[in-house]
Amino acid sequence: MTAFFALATSLLWGLADFGGGVLTRRAPALTVVVVSQTVAAAVLGAIVVATGGWSEAGPRLWFAFAAGLVGPVAMICFYQALARGPMGVVSPLASLSVAVPIGVGLALGERPGWMQAAGAAVAVAGVVLAGGPQRKGAPVQRQTIVLTLVAALGFGAVFALIAEASTTVTGLFLALFVQRLTNVAAGGAALYVSVKRGAPALPEGRFPWGALPALAFVGLADVSANGTYSVAAQHGPVTVAAVLASLYPVVTALAARGFLRERLRGIQTAGAGLALLGTLLLATG
Repeated sequence: MTAFFALATSLLWGLADFGGGVLTRRAPALTVVVVSQTVAAAVLGAIVVATGGWSEAGPRLWFAFAAGLVGPVAMICFYQALARGPMGVVSPLASLSVAVPIGVGLALGERPGWMQAAGAAVAVAGVVLAGGPQRKGAPVQRQTIVLTLVAALGFGAVFALIAEASTTVTGLFLALFVQRLTNVAAGGAALYVSVKRGAPALPEGRFPWGALPALAFVGLADVSANGTYSVAAQHGPVTVAAVLASLYPVVTALAARGFLRERLRGIQTAGAGLALLGTLLLATG
């Protein structure tokens, strides 16, 4: 069961990343985040009502609230990075988010094994190589790498916070609902400020109704992945769930290659591969 749900997490996250990256090339990242998360919040609200999730309300929901504040920042940075750079580089670098829960463990007194130390070194090498250097053509912009690493930090923080926000399945639904409501509120406020400063909220001044199914898919796939990962971690070793769930960049890269005909230079491919390998070593150490 752990393997099934963890692999489902990889598939859902990978497809959500691909869809979000494509949509951000057509519409502002803030709009993509707000609309997709609004759909997810509406669906989760219906699930909470149907399952009686309100009975799980308690102080732990403050962790979900905090995750909701961090989440939009991470998603916006990530979608902007996907829109600026090759998905086959950005997505593996974002999987370094697994280092955050490990860092929390270190702060609580845990000590890394040799495999985790090796994973950190390999991951850093991957970050350097994924951004270049290249002798021909333009390297991946430094801003793209920075945005991706900020997103990874945010995603890792969200995972750690959501893990503390619930201990039951119904509690998980409620925690995810609170997180998504906060996502929408924070993202909506940021979108309002952005529009006030003159930035467009919609492409060509009108809502892209044709993209609504894709926006809904991104939001629902993202929240479903959070749910399947939590179930996987609850039913088996967290390290196994983390390793299998961290394979989602492969899905994104394959989708980008299949649908966008995206090609990477050798050094970028090597860097992305090392970052993913470092992530796996960190998760299994």
